[in-house]
Amino acid sequence: MPITTCIFDAYGTLFDVAAAARNAAQEPGREAFAEKWPAIASHWRLKQLQYTWLRAVMNTHTNFWEVTQNGLDWALEAEGLGGDGDLRARLLQLYWELDAYPEVPSMLKALKDNGKNTAILSNGSPDMLDGAVSSAGIDPVLDDTLSVESVGVFKPASAVYDLVGQRFGCVKEEVLFVSSNGWDAAAAAGYGFRTVWVNRAGEPMDRLPAKPDTVLSDLTTIPDLANA
Repeated sequence: MPITTCIFDAYGTLFDVAAAARNAAQEPGREAFAEKWPAIASHWRLKQLQYTWLRAVMNTHTNFWEVTQNGLDWALEAEGLGGDGDLRARLLQLYWELDAYPEVPSMLKALKDNGKNTAILSNGSPDMLDGAVSSAGIDPVLDDTLSVESVGVFKPASAVYDLVGQRFGCVKEEVLFVSSNGWDAAAAAGYGFRTVWVNRAGEPMDRLPAKPDTVLSDLTTIPDLANA
């Protein structure tokens, strides 16, 4: 069955989640942070994800912005910078202006030129996603931005993946789902989507009941895959 709809995770897939810490580390007066930014960025992302999973299991949902702040607070404290309120505020500001990966605009344009539906499906709250999409200038090549806030539970709950069919009226086999998170791509594969794991870091495959159909190192060839 031909692919009609291409769905993308946002953070780490279209947008570089390390960009906030990397860009802050280059600013004058942030020498102490510059020495520790890779570790802080890694801690921040991991805790952000862990808190979404734990809140889903505990049935204590909150918006992704709160989870993002909680993860950053843990990361800064772990690296001895928990008392730097100015740094915290700057990192959170930059998270609303994350860089898109270089291939993203042309990749999405190619999909639209080929008549595909395109959308984001993300844990991110609507205002966060609107800020990231606007900052990256990719509004014209996205048909929609779907947030878990409409169902009140984080990925990989099946209710999140249900949003795609509800929005576009497509069957699962018509969807190409793309994520940089191996667990997300695996869950979407188990749900019934055709899936791509964008494994930018060369990580091992997650040991989960389902596996992504395709593994790529970036998004460049997604239009070819969607037309295959």
